[in-house]
Amino acid sequence: MRSTRAAAAGAVTLSLVLAASACGGGSATGGGSDDSPKTLTYWASNQGASIEIDKKVLQPELDKFEKQTGIKVKLEVVPWSDLLNRILTATTSGQGPDVLNIGNTWSASLQATGALLPWDAKNFDKIGGRDRFVDSALGSTGAQGKDPAAVPLYSMAYALYYNKKMFAEAGVSKPPATWDELVAAGKKLSKDGKWGLGAEGSNPSENIHHAYVFAKQHGADFFTADGKPDFTSGGAVTAVKQYVDLMAKDKVIAPGNAEYAQNQSVSDFAKGKTAMLLWQSASANLKSQGMSEDDYGIAPVPVQSGTPGTGRQVNSMVAGINLAVFKNTDNLDGATKFVKFLTSDDEQKILNKAYSSIPPVKTAQSDAAFASPANAVLKDTLAKSAVALPQVADESQFETAVGTAIKDLFADAAAGRAVTTASVKAALEKAQQQMPAA
Repeated sequence: MRSTRAAAAGAVTLSLVLAASACGGGSATGGGSDDSPKTLTYWASNQGASIEIDKKVLQPELDKFEKQTGIKVKLEVVPWSDLLNRILTATTSGQGPDVLNIGNTWSASLQATGALLPWDAKNFDKIGGRDRFVDSALGSTGAQGKDPAAVPLYSMAYALYYNKKMFAEAGVSKPPATWDELVAAGKKLSKDGKWGLGAEGSNPSENIHHAYVFAKQHGADFFTADGKPDFTSGGAVTAVKQYVDLMAKDKVIAPGNAEYAQNQSVSDFAKGKTAMLLWQSASANLKSQGMSEDDYGIAPVPVQSGTPGTGRQVNSMVAGINLAVFKNTDNLDGATKFVKFLTSDDEQKILNKAYSSIPPVKTAQSDAAFASPANAVLKDTLAKSAVALPQVADESQFETAVGTAIKDLFADAAAGRAVTTASVKAALEKAQQQMPAA
């Protein structure tokens, strides 16, 4: 999921959701109906630099859909700080939208509630077939072996954005390919009130995205093969410490970033306050804040050594947004038509251009707009060196527990308190104790 799109941790636990999953969406029939064939409600996630920008992007497309079908779509753009809570509350109250955007990392968790329409072969056929979608995007649509709980809408990957002028002034000749190189460059760039790298230290999901990539690079995971939490393995502890040490020990991230949770690191990069940014598909956001594409370069996220590739050379989680339908919608036929519309080639090109993301629909990716150098890096990452976050029912709690533990460790670093291997392990042990399977 995208970090403009990075979700805040949900206060409503999925254990409560599972107990009440029969409440479902909006229909009293216990399953989808067509009781309200002329209207749809749609919760869109905040993809652009502001909610108002999202409305300007989406409303013309919704008007187009209404003209084609006679179905009016009532749009609400929900901030990422509220989205997961809103969705979980909807699954328990039975008062949800017909169609909604979800962060793709939540797919398996929300699938476990039973509130979302399963995308079996019959439903996929209604929107043109499963084969239209890129495999990596389908890998983040639900638990393995089950029908997907959602359909890919926007695909994204992390990349390293770097300020060309700041690099030249500091004598850094090329973007770092390894973390040692990033730290070395970051130290040269961290001077005169400016910093080498930006981060969102107070955003649990953003923390999870980076820590998970570090863990994969260290040959670790946060879950066992049978889906049980495994937060304190040597590789996981090393991964979290390495990430937090970018502030605590290496001092290439400003201490103030420990409080960032609303994309302030993107604004700092756009304003030339930081020289590097690890972000998902940032081009449109940077442009909206006045930064020219000529001012920055884009490169793959660093790895421990060598270059990104298979195995431990993972350098991104499979980021993106999925499109889901509440199973109990009052307009099942209209909701399906709307999903087909948003995932059509034409709409995929329009929307993914607007958000500088990559279409998860194969045929839409061939458009020239997605052949830019920036998009080439993102597409190559998605194809070769990105992995999905764990598709387990407890993934949402994982983001909450471990992401918050990392947030607290960043707070320690900002305050000058020592971040040691022992303190990292203790924080992760506490996080594991919060998990249902612990």
